[in-house]
Amino acid sequence: MAKILLVDDDDNFRAMLGRVLGDAGHIVTMAVNGNEALRLVQENAFDLVITDLMMPEKEGIETIVELRRKIPGLKIIAMSGGGFNAPEICLNLARKLGAVQTLAKPFPGTELLAAVASVLSQ
Repeated sequence: MAKILLVDDDDNFRAMLGRVLGDAGHIVTMAVNGNEALRLVQENAFDLVITDLMMPEKEGIETIVELRRKIPGLKIIAMSGGGFNAPEICLNLARKLGAVQTLAKPFPGTELLAAVASVLSQ
């Protein structure tokens, strides 16, 4: 069981991922953008942050950079559907900036759980 911060601006997608993670026994806190995520990270200890890359206010790449600066050892999974670019471009950048693993949307819950297990075991 891990304490996970899940960051995504899509209410339905965030809720679905939260259910998948919660059903697997994880404690999930949710945020709608990077600003909220950074505030929550300052107030709570998390084992893992899972963040979307394309969000309003503070997008995921900027959030990853700030998380890395504030908490260098924090494990991060980035996810993206790509927006105007192919998801691989955004996800490769996220990996270079500190995401331990990446997921291209859409993905099944089993892929999410496998990524979480892999990252937490590192």
